[in-house]
Amino acid sequence: MYPSHNELYYYKNAKRMNETKKSKESIYDAIYDVVRSVPRGRVTNYGAVAAAVGAASGARVVGYAMNMSFGVKPKVPAHRVVNRNGMLTGKHHFTPPGKMQQLLEKEGVSVVDDKVVDFEKLFWEPMKELAM
Repeated sequence: MYPSHNELYYYKNAKRMNETKKSKESIYDAIYDVVRSVPRGRVTNYGAVAAAVGAASGARVVGYAMNMSFGVKPKVPAHRVVNRNGMLTGKHHFTPPGKMQQLLEKEGVSVVDDKVVDFEKLFWEPMKELAM
């Protein structure tokens, strides 16, 4: 007996969804590995992490990964990832929203008006530091 149209449709879509899930998990794992490498007291940005993992989607996928990183083991220091100008654009994903700044300041990173002070000096470039 041949499978019905609905069975074929389900099989093809289930297979595609499973492949997408695996792909998403592997890119997130790569992103988490890079972010775990950022030293205390230093920051990087979404685009630099994306470049380091070869993410075709760019900085946005790194932002999605950081948003999903809470509860991941080993811990991911998402507070060390800021936008290309040093702004704490991901702070609204922390509870409370001031937590991102608190974590950075605990590591010696000064933040004024949601922006990392001396961003260029504290910037950690994954491609250079990890010799990729």
